[in-house]
Amino acid sequence: MGKQEHDGGCLCGGVRYRATGALRDVIACHCGQCRRITGHYGAFSACPREDLHLVSAETLAWYESSPGIRRGFCSRCGATLFWDNPKRNFISLAAGSLDQPSGVKLVAHIFVADAADYYTIDDDLPHYRGTMA
Repeated sequence: MGKQEHDGGCLCGGVRYRATGALRDVIACHCGQCRRITGHYGAFSACPREDLHLVSAETLAWYESSPGIRRGFCSRCGATLFWDNPKRNFISLAAGSLDQPSGVKLVAHIFVADAADYYTIDDDLPHYRGTMA
């Protein structure tokens, strides 16, 4: 059996990527930055940095949202695609940008203390006021 492959990309098709190997299950981030950049909360999977391959990056742009932290998005359609801390050995992939079926599932919520007031987190998954670490 060959290595797993997971394709994804933005709404307009300007950015397409392939992640080879297993993906981390999805973590929902309710921090203020994720809320503002996605319009809701951020839902991110992840893969080892060396397993991410950009198939097309014509419209990929990066925004440094915090010192040393960058977020990848499509400069044409605005789709959120990546969260990246270059000091870590993985890169986070916006779960909604993965082609279906993705094979991942939501497993936890982080930064729930920063969740917006217009929704409630009412599932039985682990909830962390800050990060999981």
